[in-house]
Amino acid sequence: MWPLDPSRKEVLRFAVSCRVLTLVLQALFNAIIPDHHAEAFSPPRLAPSGSVDQLVEVLLGGLSRWDAEHFLFIAEHGYLYEHNFAFFPGFPLALLVGTELLLRPLRGLLSLRSCLLISVALLNSLFSVLAAVALHDLGCLVLHSPHQAFYAALLFCFSPANVFLAAGYSEALFALLTFSAMGQLERSRSWTSGLLFALATGVRSNGLVNIGFLVHAQCQGFFSSLKVESPLRQLIKLMTSVFLSMLTLGLPFVLFQYYAYTQFCLPGPTQPIPKPLLQLAVDEGYRIANGNEPPWCSWNFPLIYNYIQDVYWNVGFLRYYELRQVPNFLLAAPVAILVAWATWIYVTTHPWLCLTLGLQRNKNNKTLEKPDPGFLSPQVFVYLVHAAVLLLFGGLCMHVQVLTRFLCSSTPIVYWFPAHLLQNQEPLLRTLETVPWKPLAGDSPPGQKVPRNPIRELLYNWKTCSPVTRYILGYFLTYWLLGLLLHCNFLPWT
Repeated sequence: MWPLDPSRKEVLRFAVSCRVLTLVLQALFNAIIPDHHAEAFSPPRLAPSGSVDQLVEVLLGGLSRWDAEHFLFIAEHGYLYEHNFAFFPGFPLALLVGTELLLRPLRGLLSLRSCLLISVALLNSLFSVLAAVALHDLGCLVLHSPHQAFYAALLFCFSPANVFLAAGYSEALFALLTFSAMGQLERSRSWTSGLLFALATGVRSNGLVNIGFLVHAQCQGFFSSLKVESPLRQLIKLMTSVFLSMLTLGLPFVLFQYYAYTQFCLPGPTQPIPKPLLQLAVDEGYRIANGNEPPWCSWNFPLIYNYIQDVYWNVGFLRYYELRQVPNFLLAAPVAILVAWATWIYVTTHPWLCLTLGLQRNKNNKTLEKPDPGFLSPQVFVYLVHAAVLLLFGGLCMHVQVLTRFLCSSTPIVYWFPAHLLQNQEPLLRTLETVPWKPLAGDSPPGQKVPRNPIRELLYNWKTCSPVTRYILGYFLTYWLLGLLLHCNFLPWT
């Protein structure tokens, strides 16, 4: 349980407000703008649709567009088609559990799909709010700057990837698990952190990259204890802990791949498939289990995930570098520039720290008495490397427009660096930091005060803000709003 804190309370309040506004706007945009007829996965509805189901579709249908349809389908029917295995099971399982726990009384009134859609709205709102609080908690631990941690958490509340934190995607759950795992690691709770990172890997494949955080922390422990204990003993301990970390984080991925192998490559009882879904497989050419054995079954490492990304989504090194993809590169440009700029500023400020992989802060190996607070803190190094690796991989090997939601749900750097820029280059924020906080009303503890919401104050005083502030807030707000407007109506977005 997080301790009571006025800034955390304001983050919670602002996050809830943004979630409510998001759900209202997606319903409004979905109602007034006709859906685009996109070539997307659209399975037939098997259960009859009643009047209450139609109402749920009107209010929340904007949350079921594009890849969200895959997650809803998996939660309802399981992994029937080969390409379904591109989507990891963590989020569909969360939807099923949420439906069983929260909506069981409504099952007689609503179809399973409608219940799942309601679960999407409720759970992703909850996950997003908790992720904002977890990011604030993490920022306080790493940045040692309460103001920057506060600003970053508020920025997360209207993230450029907002629509994906609300719709039936796994980004909100992944962000919550990842930020929480990072916070636990900063508190030296390695086992709890490893468990949360492993759960994140069961939600999204890029959770595997988080192994770097555990390995880096273990290396830091190794070098700090060399003068105390035997080097050989410490080396054995390091190798053992690295192996266990890799095993823990890799296990969800391996188990999921093995499950796919048993379905498509080994003889066994066939899962019954409803006729409409079987007909869809025939019409669209979807491969189902126990049909013709797919080619990946004969690979030395039969990984269905690699095969699907290659064949179904054409994901691979530089494959997206085509002239017709220029608009998608432009869509991804702001977040790419943000992370690249953050990397440049940090590396030029701490060249020796970066050369020694964050293990030695200066050439004399002396710990700084007062390290830089905020984004330039030495503790930020491993987070920056993580963000840079994700940017490099995403920019070279993925559908580049996905970079926005890919980075915004995976790394705190996307929020810490803008918070750093706002604090250093916005005079109005420095004024607000000197204004006394307002006393809380009601049953709050004596002396407890609530801070002003600086993001709201900046928006109110937009015309007097510095250019950097307007660029940052303009980017966040534009993507926040455009994402809802376009994605909820099957129009192309990130």
